Amino acid sequence: MCSGSNLNLLDKVPTEGAKYAGIGATIFFTGIFATIAAAYAIFTFSDNLWISSIIGIVWGGMIFNLDRYIVSSMRKSHSLKKEWTMALPRIFLALIISLVIARPLELKIFEKEIKTELDLMNTEIINAKRDSTNNYYQGLIAAKQIEIDILLTAVSIKQQHRNQLRSQATAEADGTGGTMKRNAGPIYKIKKAEADKVEEELAALESNNQTLITGIREQIAGLQEDKSLKLVKIEHPDYTGFAARLEALGRLTNKNASLWLANMFIILLFIAIETAPVLVKLISSKGPYDYMLETEEYTHEMDWLAKKAKLNTKTRKSAKTYTAQESEYIDQYLTSNLH
Repeated sequence: MCSGSNLNLLDKVPTEGAKYAGIGATIFFTGIFATIAAAYAIFTFSDNLWISSIIGIVWGGMIFNLDRYIVSSMRKSHSLKKEWTMALPRIFLALIISLVIARPLELKIFEKEIKTELDLMNTEIINAKRDSTNNYYQGLIAAKQIEIDILLTAVSIKQQHRNQLRSQATAEADGTGGTMKRNAGPIYKIKKAEADKVEEELAALESNNQTLITGIREQIAGLQEDKSLKLVKIEHPDYTGFAARLEALGRLTNKNASLWLANMFIILLFIAIETAPVLVKLISSKGPYDYMLETEEYTHEMDWLAKKAKLNTKTRKSAKTYTAQESEYIDQYLTSNLH
């Protein structure tokens, strides 16, 4: 029944029962695997057993019905090319179904390894968020520190200017510079006045810049406090859903050759299971059941053809009462439909 065979015809050829029972069993268990796979996939993000079970059963039933149709719609013929033409789209569809079924089951099989990888991925996410927060605030703090450095540099330049003028005034007074005369004459007074003026400017600049620096340092302290609060508030991510598990499995297979090989064998196993019914029908010779099924279908086709021929004959007889043009049109139409 699961193989989609005609049970009435199959009862007449008991030698074919084992083949179609095997095909049916494969399709049935494929549906079971599909149910488990879908239920587990839904459970990974819904955490609801009832919803997962219902959706899993619906999905498994759909896969079962699709596999049953794929196999039952295939017909044995005397042309190998025709059989392969019919089989290739079905094999391609079976490959897609097998991959869809295999993926969630792979996640369950490698669940422990995936859990470890998920913990690592979540840690990487936390570290990435912390690095991003640190880099953001470090940039702001560095900009503020540059402002402080500019203000301190301005004071330092003014101090150097003041010191230079003082040195010139002193050199003028003791005769070691300027006019090279030892006295505190008018030139000394001019230079000392310039030095005193710069001293006043320096005092004003230091006072103003110190106020600005104090404000900037308070801003830096506020930024550091905000950064600390943001770092504390970073929560442990719950990156454990279906997509995360798929990513974790991909990372594991990329890092571990043995795991990649085991994963590939699981995929190949499900591909073999899914394509087995189609391949069995394809490579098996034409048996008694196929002949009986062909005869049954041919009988229905001939019955339909006979009824069609009778209707055509009846229509042609009725057309004799029509005009010549109408009769000719009906005759041409009926003749074209015979091909």
